[in-house]
Amino acid sequence: MILKEFKLFFNEALSAIYPKTEIDSFFFILMEEKLKLQRIDTVLKPDFLITKKNLIDLKTIVKRLQKEEPIQYIIGSTEFYGLPFLVDKNTLIPRTETEELVSWVLDEIKVLTNNKITELSILDIGTGTGCIPISLAKNLTSLNISAIDISPEALIIAKQNAILNKVTIEFIELDILNAESLPQEYDVIISNPPYVRELEKEEIKNNVLENEPHLALFVADENPLIFYNKIADLAKQQLSKNGMLFFEINQYLGKETVNMLVKKGFKNIQLKKDLFGNDRMIKCVLH
Repeated sequence: MILKEFKLFFNEALSAIYPKTEIDSFFFILMEEKLKLQRIDTVLKPDFLITKKNLIDLKTIVKRLQKEEPIQYIIGSTEFYGLPFLVDKNTLIPRTETEELVSWVLDEIKVLTNNKITELSILDIGTGTGCIPISLAKNLTSLNISAIDISPEALIIAKQNAILNKVTIEFIELDILNAESLPQEYDVIISNPPYVRELEKEEIKNNVLENEPHLALFVADENPLIFYNKIADLAKQQLSKNGMLFFEINQYLGKETVNMLVKKGFKNIQLKKDLFGNDRMIKCVLH
């Protein structure tokens, strides 16, 4: 089969499930991943002959896409903050909103250190792929960065991602909800914990609901701030003076999360919207 014939087949096979823009995105990703063809090549080489082996692989991928399996899991990788990350079904696929959180953390650390090289101790709680600490490590020097996750399988991927991106992170397996303390004192604590309530499941697309780890996504309706409460309590114990706490949050629970932090004595609380206009991030300080 030649390239233009496969593209027609690809579009017809997926048109009932995905919008055209997403199908095009899948197509270009697969052409580069499987056939080493850049986007321009797909235009300039319509008669490119796809080998029988590659065609079998591509048709298998089409079947997986028809079942709404995320393309990132199919190819085993994604990009976050301009960096490559391995992903599998034990890790959430990093989101653009979390890139915004990373940008905010980087900006605030630069202000905190006045752009000078200062040794800071940073902790990411619920690290998943390791996308937050690895992105910080690639963009700042003189950081002592640790990352916690409850899932040993996720930590395997996170460690591979640190090697892939040539950074040093201390990874710790820990169930944060049952932790009585953190491993040490930190200047900055960051967390993007599970925050989607069970009642919000109907808003979640099938490709997420049926594939991504529920342990990293969902919390009970009756206690949606369970992770935020626990992490804030631990931060009060082991955040350094004027240390900063950052959260990615449920867009519907911004005020509730702020109020919880106020009651615990945190100061300079900032609630920030993401690019889509949703309450998505919080920064606060422990004086």
